Amino acid sequence: MVKMKEVAKLANVSTATVSRVFHQPDQVKPATRERVLEAVKELNYQPNVLARHLRKLKTNLILVVVPDITNTFFSEVLRGIEAVATENQYRVIVGDAERGPEYEYDYVNLLRQKQADGMILLSARMEPELIDELASQYAVVLACDYVQAAQAPIVSIDNVGGAERAVKYLISLGHRKIAHVAGPLNILLGVDRKNGYVKAMNEAGLPVDPSFICEGRFSYEGGYKAAQTLLANEELPDAFFAQVMKWHLE
Repeated sequence: MVKMKEVAKLANVSTATVSRVFHQPDQVKPATRERVLEAVKELNYQPNVLARHLRKLKTNLILVVVPDITNTFFSEVLRGIEAVATENQYRVIVGDAERGPEYEYDYVNLLRQKQADGMILLSARMEPELIDELASQYAVVLACDYVQAAQAPIVSIDNVGGAERAVKYLISLGHRKIAHVAGPLNILLGVDRKNGYVKAMNEAGLPVDPSFICEGRFSYEGGYKAAQTLLANEELPDAFFAQVMKWHLE
């Protein structure tokens, strides 16, 4: 790999002058600048972009941590993130933490090592204290999932209201025995949607049967197992409100 000092030697200038040609060309005399550029072309010199970014403490990279990259919902969210990032001359690095929340901590280290300018968390499975600590030091945004009273900016939706409207729609169709395939109930997103389901059932004067609620874990396998459990009940549901974003019906 050709080094800057080789370019400087061929152009008969200092390495500082070569650097100025790339970063502050207006401060270099036209004749000298032309000589340096000819040396660059002759040697096929490629500036070390990463090193330059590290010196500036800016990488133009955004790290997006996804709980499950195979989930089509997150694929669509990523597409939107990448579109806006590209418009603003940023690139996106995706970290898939499907194997468990402990893998999210590995991606946090990339942020601490300044290998990215900021991070978008599409899940909030880390300890709230750590998320707040990161938000106080780095550019961190929570999206899709959230933590109550978090210091980080949050982009989310009304999960309680959305779930409530979905269940009310089923009730309007005449369904009364509505089962709920819940998302993970150890995160607020899953809890909020369950609360919306319960609220709609209560407002309609319908009983909330605990045996009609089963956790599905946002996966095909989780949804299938939850459905099997619910259909094994002595009393069968006549409708499902499912949080499983990858459920496939045939």
